[in-house]
Amino acid sequence: MGLSHGIGLVIKTIEFRRGIVEVNLDRPGVKNAIGWDMLRGLQHSLEAISRDSSANVLMIRSSVPKVFCAGADLKERKTMSSSEVQDFVNTLRSTFSYLEALCIPSIAVVEGAAFGGGLEMALSCDLRICGEDAVLSMPETGLAIIPGAGGTQRLPRLVGRSVAKELIFTGRKICGRDAVSMGLANYCVPSGEAHLKALEIAQSINQKGPLAIRLAKRAINEGFEVGLASALALEEECYEQLLNTKDRLEGLAAFAEKRKPKYVGE
Repeated sequence: MGLSHGIGLVIKTIEFRRGIVEVNLDRPGVKNAIGWDMLRGLQHSLEAISRDSSANVLMIRSSVPKVFCAGADLKERKTMSSSEVQDFVNTLRSTFSYLEALCIPSIAVVEGAAFGGGLEMALSCDLRICGEDAVLSMPETGLAIIPGAGGTQRLPRLVGRSVAKELIFTGRKICGRDAVSMGLANYCVPSGEAHLKALEIAQSINQKGPLAIRLAKRAINEGFEVGLASALALEEECYEQLLNTKDRLEGLAAFAEKRKPKYVGE
């Protein structure tokens, strides 16, 4: 995929190892606050990744020290009319839903602050890796609004309704270790090491059968929202799609021959 820039040079999409694609949030002057230009850049990057059949794992991180994403650009928002604000929030919500629905796994690498829309972006990823200096918060009620880009829905699905209500009602800040203990993050590692841990996980995923990973994600995500009988039927459908693939036969052959499999995504 190479290097590409979003509008305003705030997004960099880099494939630095075959199969693993990285999106860097890079707007240092405003702590990666999301304005229209950055949002459009993120949309374009995600659409390009979705079209790239060689992409197996997505990592989202920050190029700005001590911050993942400070949330929406409130200075820009102050210049918007109510209808423009609504349009922006609706677009932000749909973009994060697009991120969540990507067929490949996504990993948020959170060092420093992830507030409001920044945390909502991380919640839209499949996995979250935090550094010990991570600070996560949903401060919207302090601004007399609510999390509007999926936060009121994704947070309780991860941590439970009671904990999510407390975090949203109070805007309380939590650290990376707290995020792990309540199920919001998968790992908390020493400050500065979240990217290394995320890369380790991405490499592990990248070694697996890519079709199997995509169908596992589909089965989990779609099955979670329906009853058990429907979910098991979905699992059966996903499994059957893998039975006649070259990768499944390669996996069996590699196991028998005690070697690493060479998957091609077919």
